[in-house]
Amino acid sequence: MPSNSPTHDSSKPVSPGTLYVVATPIGHRDDITLRALTILGQVDLIAAEDTRKTRRFLELHGINGSFISYHEHNEKDRAPQILKKLQTGTSIALVSNAGTPTVSDPGYRLIESAAKNGVAIVPVPGVSAAAAALSVAGLPTDVFTFAGFLPKKKGKRLKLLDQLAQEPRTLIFYESPRRILTLIGDIIDTMGDRYGVLAREMTKLHEEFIRDRLSEILAILKERSAIKGECTLLVSGWDDNRTLEWESVKAEIRNDLETKSESVSIVAKNISQKYGLPKNRVYQEALKIRGQKSEDR
Repeated sequence: MPSNSPTHDSSKPVSPGTLYVVATPIGHRDDITLRALTILGQVDLIAAEDTRKTRRFLELHGINGSFISYHEHNEKDRAPQILKKLQTGTSIALVSNAGTPTVSDPGYRLIESAAKNGVAIVPVPGVSAAAAALSVAGLPTDVFTFAGFLPKKKGKRLKLLDQLAQEPRTLIFYESPRRILTLIGDIIDTMGDRYGVLAREMTKLHEEFIRDRLSEILAILKERSAIKGECTLLVSGWDDNRTLEWESVKAEIRNDLETKSESVSIVAKNISQKYGLPKNRVYQEALKIRGQKSEDR
């Protein structure tokens, strides 16, 4: 068979005992492929993160299916049940509320289990918020790091951000509107005031892209009475040129500590804002330099 031959017979789009991982729109209801509609209309069962939401969406496209719920709160118990159905010949489509299943959405347990048990797994690709935002961000797209939703606990979140601080690739984060201000603030503190792009309400009526330094994006959002819609935040990667710049920064820290009457924290804050560097790192360096000066005396 030629290497470019189709792997699926279009006249028989659905095969028994097969798990189809189907991407659905992140906003605009027309952002779904013809193949996805065909699969969803012919499978025996649709495993949905929110059955009511998926049912309403499919009804708009003239599809009435059979549903089973599959979400983060029941996937541990539900995955074995769905696997048994697949093993007895039931064709099943897995969908999330929006975008591609398993990309910061439920589905990992089921797909891992299906793969280990030899079940056929077929991707039906389509929309992904990360890919959509990256395509219009104006940041490097040849390589990137997808971080998804960070931990809600501050300690774990800051630890992960610190690990990503010297990552040269474009960084992609997901966040809820309730926590986006906190996320941006934490990134500025750990990575510095980098260039970023905030994508909000993509493909919807109030779609918005804010492109600026993170501090400016933060200021814009703080002026609003409310922030709505899921957010995708893209941040420029670490620039190796900053290694050389850092030597100049340390020299300026020494000078400011010697010539100004300001506290270490104020010196660190001013310099971190001036160079767009992580405030915590500048502060630690300032403490180190002050300690060395004390020893010299």
